[in-house]
Amino acid sequence: MRLKNIAIDLGTVNTLVYGKGKGIILREPSVVAVDVESDVVLAVGEKAREMIGRTPDTIEAVCPLHDGVIADFDITATMLKHFIQETLGKPSHFSKPKIVICVPSGVTGVERRAVEDAMADAGVRQVEIMTEPMAAAMGAGLPVMDPIGSMVVDIGGGTSEVAVISLGDIVTSTSVRVAGNKFDESISQYVKDKYNLLIGERTAEELKLQIGSAYPTEESNGLSLKVKGRNLADGLPAYITITAAEIREAISDPLSEIIDAVRNTLQKTEPELAADVIDHGITLTGGGALLRGIDELIKTETSLPVRIADSPLDCVALGAGMRLQGIEQAERQKQQPEPKKSEPNDSKE
Repeated sequence: MRLKNIAIDLGTVNTLVYGKGKGIILREPSVVAVDVESDVVLAVGEKAREMIGRTPDTIEAVCPLHDGVIADFDITATMLKHFIQETLGKPSHFSKPKIVICVPSGVTGVERRAVEDAMADAGVRQVEIMTEPMAAAMGAGLPVMDPIGSMVVDIGGGTSEVAVISLGDIVTSTSVRVAGNKFDESISQYVKDKYNLLIGERTAEELKLQIGSAYPTEESNGLSLKVKGRNLADGLPAYITITAAEIREAISDPLSEIIDAVRNTLQKTEPELAADVIDHGITLTGGGALLRGIDELIKTETSLPVRIADSPLDCVALGAGMRLQGIEQAERQKQQPEPKKSEPNDSKE
């Protein structure tokens, strides 16, 4: 059955597309490879990501989103057009797909319009914009429509979103442009400062995934990884061994900013909702939720129960899909004819 409408989690690192009745139907890196001389797009998604750090001067692998917002409008529109055509097919004069797309809660009006314009340039005329923390909470199965305070911390690639939600809306929130990418940058800088070794983005990410941790755990203790890079002293390739404790030290500053965002949100929360958070705890979503020990770190710093959502990488896309289904259902109800009212019988016997 061909899809008519989709929901998109437009992330700094990855873009996910949800199709009704099919779940996540596309999961690709938010990367585009461009020939800088002819301005021709050579690859999108995983094929483009594989080119990062390995391209000649004539080819550039571009990540068009930075810190959760559009940094390169034209490349973002091209990327969206590619993903939409891959899931919905080429748009026709008669096709009018509806798309729900997620953005960070802290975006400005200009940044929000940039998303709408990029979607229009990609051929989409009916767009519903949804905030990421709301989508993440819905996708994590939190009771967002109930009169209960639910707290979600969504740690993505470019932004970390902290929100308390009740009765179908965000009551209070904090958005910081510190997340997975900032962890990678901190690791690269740490290796450069301590070992005088230059490593690439993908190597830094590999260190984070393989041995990274936010809090000392039995799983992370004793972990180490041998990495290669370029020695800044002589310019030659070199190898070093990095330990999990060193990675934990490297990412301590961005982690502190996320903890401060959690504290700030809790301080702004009304007492009744804060009491709900004490009872039900904090739910972690996004790729950052998979960092070893991050739940223990937040639990230690806030003294609140913390849980990691099922499939944290998919929560935003799943929540956007739920909103899409709600829109479709509301439209079907509008299209249903109203029942005819019975005419009173005025005939006299």
